[in-house]
Amino acid sequence: MLLAGCDFSSSPSRRKPIVFATGQLHRGRVQLAQLERVETLEDFSLWLTQERAWVGAFDLPFGLPRELVTTLGWPDDWLACMQHYASLSRPEIRNSFAAFCNARPVGQKFAHRATDLPAGSSSSMKWVNPPVAYMLHAGVPRLIAAGVQLPGLGAPSVATTAFARIALEAYPGLLARELLQQAGQSAGLSSKTRSYKNDAKALQTPERLIARKDMLTALEHGQTRLRLRLKLTHAQRDRLVDDATGDSLDAVLCLVQAAWAQQQHLDGKPRYGLPEAVDPLEGWILSA
Repeated sequence: MLLAGCDFSSSPSRRKPIVFATGQLHRGRVQLAQLERVETLEDFSLWLTQERAWVGAFDLPFGLPRELVTTLGWPDDWLACMQHYASLSRPEIRNSFAAFCNARPVGQKFAHRATDLPAGSSSSMKWVNPPVAYMLHAGVPRLIAAGVQLPGLGAPSVATTAFARIALEAYPGLLARELLQQAGQSAGLSSKTRSYKNDAKALQTPERLIARKDMLTALEHGQTRLRLRLKLTHAQRDRLVDDATGDSLDAVLCLVQAAWAQQQHLDGKPRYGLPEAVDPLEGWILSA
């Protein structure tokens, strides 16, 4: 089974592409096969619809907080909600969410999904820093249109074929924090003060490069609760270290999360390791 990790962008370009990391799982090892850069949303859709089977972990939210949806009076059925959401423009989304936030007290501006606290992720309604609301708006309708299966959500069932495609929500920051903690304990550093990436060249420091090296070393040794080892060639490792934006490494982190989901499936666990009590409107982040 092909595995894929996707570092997503709501406005991909040559400078800031969508990055796919693809590979295979074999006896507890995740072998990275390829890194692919996708520079348009149209090419993202084409990638999704290729006739091949895969399990993919995508770094974008698959649902909105139930509290937000209820307050705005939007449909509480996931598919109907996503169809309504896709019909809105980005300014309409921003204005609706800003009005919601403005009516709430300081410190409680954003609604959160049940998965956000254990994952340590931002609210999926945030439209800046990071603009995950726009990532949902750009990505989920394309997943729906491609006919992929979305476990844990109120999505229409798709008949299993030779080209079954399974899309799961991932968050590379969840695994990154664990890796930095492991590396930090060995070096006497705090994971809270370490960063491994930045889009601004002036902030692409030697310390961040060292952090990427440490993360990859921990991944290669399987030093995470996912108990999977990443297998890289020397050239692949160099490429991941040299990408100071962290986009390639984030795609690989998602790939490892996809491999964990596939392992859960092979072990007979339902819905690729997602908890049983997932809100079908909100969805859940893999391994949170």
